[in-house]
Amino acid sequence: MPEQTHISKLTLTNFRNYAGLSLEFDPGAVVLSGDNGAGKTNLLEAISLLTPGRGLRRAPYADVAREGGDGGFALHARIEGPEGQVEIGTGVSGADAAGEGGRRVRINGAPAKSADDMLEWLRVVWLTPAMDGLFPGPAADRRRFLDRLVLAIDPNHGQRALDYEKAMRGRNRLLTEGSRNSAWFDAIETQMAETGVAIAAARAELVRLLAAMIDRLPGSGPFPQADISLSGELEGEIAGAPAVDVEERFRAMLANGRERDRAAGRTLDGPHRSDLVVRYRPKSMPAELCSTGEQKALLVGIVLSHARLTGEMSGLTPILLLDEIAAHLDSGRRAALFSILEELNCQAFMTGTDAALFSSLAGRAQFLTVDHGSVGPTG
Repeated sequence: MPEQTHISKLTLTNFRNYAGLSLEFDPGAVVLSGDNGAGKTNLLEAISLLTPGRGLRRAPYADVAREGGDGGFALHARIEGPEGQVEIGTGVSGADAAGEGGRRVRINGAPAKSADDMLEWLRVVWLTPAMDGLFPGPAADRRRFLDRLVLAIDPNHGQRALDYEKAMRGRNRLLTEGSRNSAWFDAIETQMAETGVAIAAARAELVRLLAAMIDRLPGSGPFPQADISLSGELEGEIAGAPAVDVEERFRAMLANGRERDRAAGRTLDGPHRSDLVVRYRPKSMPAELCSTGEQKALLVGIVLSHARLTGEMSGLTPILLLDEIAAHLDSGRRAALFSILEELNCQAFMTGTDAALFSSLAGRAQFLTVDHGSVGPTG
């Protein structure tokens, strides 16, 4: 079992409803209780920004900054892990909050090359109520979920995805402008083929590894096993052909599809159209056709399996953010969840309006009450 990574201190400045806040956390489970709107999810969102991307809400930075502040925000965390202690700070200034590229990261006081550098020190995985509609919802949500799972075990995945999106935007711009410049198209499509196949390969590897981890869940346990697979042309080809051959076929597909894509005004083939397919194994049925409770239990099982995989692959136990996790789980599943979290040796932040839902964790968790900008021990 990998040595635990945990946040021992978190400081917020002008973040959401927190003008200033400094908290110290215990290594294991942390229960945050309080009324709706008190700021529980805001704390989880702050922690989610200790990893690349826009956090669990995917909010514009201007929305994250406290209303009435200077337009910016900052957060600072002290992380304890296998390599010792590290200080990570991130935030935006008021002048940069309106843009998407203005977030700065400092590690032990020195500017980081990119937000990806934080992945050297910690991995953060979350489960929120907004994800309850993951299975019946649009494929884009499942791709985003899948890519976050990949990023937790493959820190280079985020840059690949950014490079692919940038190249595809360039190709789409040429298409809508009516350009016939073959040299430009060839250069962009070559880059899309290289990065697109790398994305597909990383996703396929994650699904293979995660499927094996899901198989380790008890067959009749509280969190059912899922059968997961990928739906996508590149993902299907990468399993049976060398990457260089798949790249060439994808490049040729893009070149041959220019007129069709020009008519559509966008690129119609590629990993941006792929999907994660999930089936509920006990009933052998698509996840999207299961009951709401079954879908929730299925998703929890996937996230817990991924947390175990992340620890084994990276050597860093992930920090889990479980927003309103107890509300839709019966007492048996809650007890099973708490037991699995202890087994995983993860620091897990869990929120709920009623601390009583976590009563079985008494003596095994840190209980904090969140009250509209202030946080203190639960009395």
